[in-house]
Amino acid sequence: MKMNKTSVMILAALILSLAVPAVWAQKENSAATKIKKDSSVYAELAKAPRKAAARRNPLEGDPDAVAAGGNLFELHCAECHGETAEGGRKGPSLRAVEVQQSPPGTLFWILTNGVVRRGMPVWSKLPEPQRWQIVTYVKSLGPGENPPQ
Repeated sequence: MKMNKTSVMILAALILSLAVPAVWAQKENSAATKIKKDSSVYAELAKAPRKAAARRNPLEGDPDAVAAGGNLFELHCAECHGETAEGGRKGPSLRAVEVQQSPPGTLFWILTNGVVRRGMPVWSKLPEPQRWQIVTYVKSLGPGENPPQ
């Protein structure tokens, strides 16, 4: 098949008109994947079993539990989550909306079971009242100014 210059230009325009949208869609999918990965740090919160998430914090509203939890946080958690719980080199912000809006039972479950593949240790050997104190402290912080990490 012999093609003249005009036919070649039309064919080239047709190929480009099909290729550009495909490349654009690929870039959009890449951006969506990046956003999904960035927020996946909080995906573990959704994995708490309903029964665990429904647990009530027996120390909720106890100012002594907040203070004790703050001491425990400094001892066990600040190294990864930062002094003010707004995230550190290893751990995400605990002041993020995702964390602050989670039920206390969910946070207790995460603390108890850890997120080992992300470097969060299992704290099940910490006595249950101390884990609830940490949950009470974290919930007392409220959302932070900095975006989640």
